[in-house]
Amino acid sequence: MDISVWAALALGLVLVALVWRSRRHYLALPEIGPVPIAEGGFSTPDCMVVIPARDEEGNISAAVRSLPPDSVIVVDDFSADKTADAARAAGAGVLLAPKLAEGVVGKSNACMEGARVLTSRWILFADADTRFKPGAINAMVSAADAGKIAFLSVYLRPEFKTFAESAISPYGVALYFCGINARADPPSAFNGQCVLVKRDAYEFVGGHRAVLGYVCEDVKMADLAQRHRLKFAVAKAPKLGSVRIRPADFGRNASRFVLTKWWRGAWVVLTAVAWALWLPALIFLVARGQVAAALVWLVAPCVLLGAWYGWSRAILAPIGIYAILPRLIHGAVGAVTNRHFDWKGRVI
Repeated sequence: MDISVWAALALGLVLVALVWRSRRHYLALPEIGPVPIAEGGFSTPDCMVVIPARDEEGNISAAVRSLPPDSVIVVDDFSADKTADAARAAGAGVLLAPKLAEGVVGKSNACMEGARVLTSRWILFADADTRFKPGAINAMVSAADAGKIAFLSVYLRPEFKTFAESAISPYGVALYFCGINARADPPSAFNGQCVLVKRDAYEFVGGHRAVLGYVCEDVKMADLAQRHRLKFAVAKAPKLGSVRIRPADFGRNASRFVLTKWWRGAWVVLTAVAWALWLPALIFLVARGQVAAALVWLVAPCVLLGAWYGWSRAILAPIGIYAILPRLIHGAVGAVTNRHFDWKGRVI
């Protein structure tokens, strides 16, 4: 057998192992499923929702309307568009975020303000691009109550709308779970897109006031819970709702791997480098005249990453492998050097 085929086979086995690693980490998350609908519909749990929003005019209405009526506080983080008007029209209460002090991150600042006015037993912090199914809050609160969990981070079903999101984001999620292992390092997996907290435990650790200066406030919140020996957990809930995943999110998430064990980030780098060798290997096979092997290798990303992309968009996998690299490099360098970066028109 030609050396080019042996090389492609060896690389293929490495890629299979890396894909299996990321899927195993995701599938190992406990799943929260829907709760049965009681006669007369869902009861309303003692839970209010805080949505920090900055320039989310196009997203906020759908997020608010997907949640129980009169349960949502939107904190407008000095939006330049009509986010506040759209939130009010959808039925949410609206607060203006406090003016940012030096070194304070906008999302934590907005979450702190929203939680300040609430007295509910539970608080759900959700991003503006989340969408929830009926009964989602009931299911999450029930799961937290049953497990005596004070801080619960929930991974909703990833949603991709634009071509760039469809090409890049599923591969980015695969890379993310190559580095994140909720069983071995729970704080690293704690994701702030959808977080349910028990209010008394949240206030005990200092709430978002205690993490105002951190880009990855979710990881620090989990660290605080762990330090105070309060129970926190991470779960997946693809049947309870969805969250939009944008390519820009992955550059910012590089900070997560600096805050946690360094080898978590090393796994992401290793995986990205291994996949980046796909095209050179394909060229090598063609140059050596191994046409049959080249055809098989051509579809390898679509097949191996199909579980992340969904088979209807798996053909975009080769684009994602290379299109994400500049964002990863920029994010990694910025995280290691503690360099500021732009997020929604604000330097953080």
